[in-house]
Amino acid sequence: MAETYKALNFIEQIVEEDLEKGFNRENLRFRFPPEPNGYLHIGHCKAICLNFGLGERYNAPVNLRFDDTNPSKEEKEYVDAIKSDIEWLGFTWDKVCYSSDYFGQLYTWAVQLIKDGKAYIDSQSSATMAEQKGTPTSPGINSPYRERSVAENLELFQGMKNGDFDEGMHVLRAKIDMKAPNMLLRDPLLYRVIKKAHHRTGTDWFIYPMYDWAHGESDYIEQVSHSLCSLEFKPHRPLYDWLVDEVYTSGIKPKQREFARLNLNYTIMSKRKLLTLVEEKVVNGWDDPRMPTVSGLRRRGYTPNAIRNFIDAVGVAKRDNIIDVSLLEFHIREDLNKTAPRVMAVLDPVKVVITNYPDDKTEWLDAESNPEDESAGERKVPFAKELFIEREDFKEDSGKKYFRLTLGEEVRLKNAYIIKGESVIKDNNGNITEIHCSYDVNSLSGSGTEASQRKVKGTLHWVAINHAIKAEIRLYDRLFLNESPDGDKEKDFMDFINPHSLQKITGYLEPSLKNVQPGEMFQFQRIGYFNVDKDSTNDQLVFNRTVPLRDTWAKVSQEKPVVKKETPKPQLQIPQKVSLDLIKKSGKKLANLPDEKRLNTIAEIQEHAKNVSYDELRELFNTSAKKVGTRLAVLETLKILIDMGKAEKTGQEVAQFIEEMKTSGNELLENSAKNL
Repeated sequence: MAETYKALNFIEQIVEEDLEKGFNRENLRFRFPPEPNGYLHIGHCKAICLNFGLGERYNAPVNLRFDDTNPSKEEKEYVDAIKSDIEWLGFTWDKVCYSSDYFGQLYTWAVQLIKDGKAYIDSQSSATMAEQKGTPTSPGINSPYRERSVAENLELFQGMKNGDFDEGMHVLRAKIDMKAPNMLLRDPLLYRVIKKAHHRTGTDWFIYPMYDWAHGESDYIEQVSHSLCSLEFKPHRPLYDWLVDEVYTSGIKPKQREFARLNLNYTIMSKRKLLTLVEEKVVNGWDDPRMPTVSGLRRRGYTPNAIRNFIDAVGVAKRDNIIDVSLLEFHIREDLNKTAPRVMAVLDPVKVVITNYPDDKTEWLDAESNPEDESAGERKVPFAKELFIEREDFKEDSGKKYFRLTLGEEVRLKNAYIIKGESVIKDNNGNITEIHCSYDVNSLSGSGTEASQRKVKGTLHWVAINHAIKAEIRLYDRLFLNESPDGDKEKDFMDFINPHSLQKITGYLEPSLKNVQPGEMFQFQRIGYFNVDKDSTNDQLVFNRTVPLRDTWAKVSQEKPVVKKETPKPQLQIPQKVSLDLIKKSGKKLANLPDEKRLNTIAEIQEHAKNVSYDELRELFNTSAKKVGTRLAVLETLKILIDMGKAEKTGQEVAQFIEEMKTSGNELLENSAKNL
């Protein structure tokens, strides 16, 4: 199959243009420069993937440089965490550097600026200096200290370095142009006094460089060719160039270019606000699975592959925008669907008694571990007279569209037998405590008997009560109820905290999970993806829900939900016919969409699929071969119906359709069918 061509993003185009103009490929060098004042979050992953991705593309070195110029906020804990996160994402740096490595050189250059009459000590308050800077439409006013003599400036700067002055008494400013249209060029600060110990240099220094001074100069020292920053630094580029020009003598002169940062809805990216969540104990540390930090995502069960695929799908843009967090969730589903072993777990149990099954009999049945991975093999699951199923999988009174267990109707138990609801037992409050069923003894899945091939409308997961393992299940949800929690001018972001972002329940699991280890990931069939938490012990397993099988937020009204403890959040139900029409409409152009739009559209199709029946979908199995998009939409819908137990993958019609798509000769259809 021919390799798919992927267009260059605009940063890659810049690099290619530089190479075409004669820049030596061997001189390419990139860097990722985090400030060690917090843990990395999903927003940083864009810069990480961009810089290290360029390194991989051009076989060029990438420095990991810690911008440690503010001892008030920086800690070694953050340095270690940042290194760990980058390694976990699968990237390797060439050198670990620190801005603090260059304090001596930066000081020497600053002294030379003073000698050249291009820097001076200002002794005014910060408020006065800000007022003198003017506005974007009015020029600034020169400081009364702007014309201090070189000798006095050098003496004061030496005193600042020695710790002779209190914080705020003096600063070093570049002497550029107080009338410059770009206000950042109006004599910016280069140094300030901070009398706090540094995590690496201790108390050797009492003055610390500002970011603008350390940034370009550090790039120059390290011979970085392309210094990539987020979009808010674009106005800083003229200052970056001015400062580099003042110290440049030879070698590579770095160039700054900017790209749009990653913003997600229902998420905050401010490290200051994330620190508030930790300090106020809204979350249980930086690696709380509800946090957007890399360590939080890792603990929740996200994989490096999913995150990198997500970043790749988002792309590199020149303008800021907000990405729907459901796209991130889509990519973890896609990744875990291929790799996570399938197991059965019941999270809200109700007891089922198979009345015609022998009391003392236990069968160990074969169950496929992962239909996406033949090498995963099979496992054994015990089947007995008394089982647990999900409470929501039974209705005493149901309509025609209900495809789960009810009285007088049959369903299949996954990997086991067909059962039929016969009667129920209730407590004094009218709650069902037991469901009595009969089973068809000849209907064992995979046995090849005529009864085993009978078609029933639903398939349920279950666990045998006498073999089930009890485990703590942590159901994580979005931390905020508002799409833009820090975008409200009248309310604090803390006002939008979701009080039900974590629910702890007891689940019952099949015994194959007895010896699992922290970090292992599984699909709880028909429920979602879960991983083993580090809090697990030999006596108590703890599982974190990574993501449900389907996006449960897509149906919720965009208005803030009214959350009541005793009442579940209402779901917006979409008529089946409307959902099918929307799927067909989305499918018409699906094959011709760019990758990112196609992924978003598929996520929408999968949401609509939840409201479609198999009988409706099967009508589209005979869609013309020319309508690739519609066929692709049918495949994506079929995935959901199989997950929900509305369709059987091994059924003759379904199996035939899937096989036809696998051999269609179309790459999109073949890949989708192989993932089904």
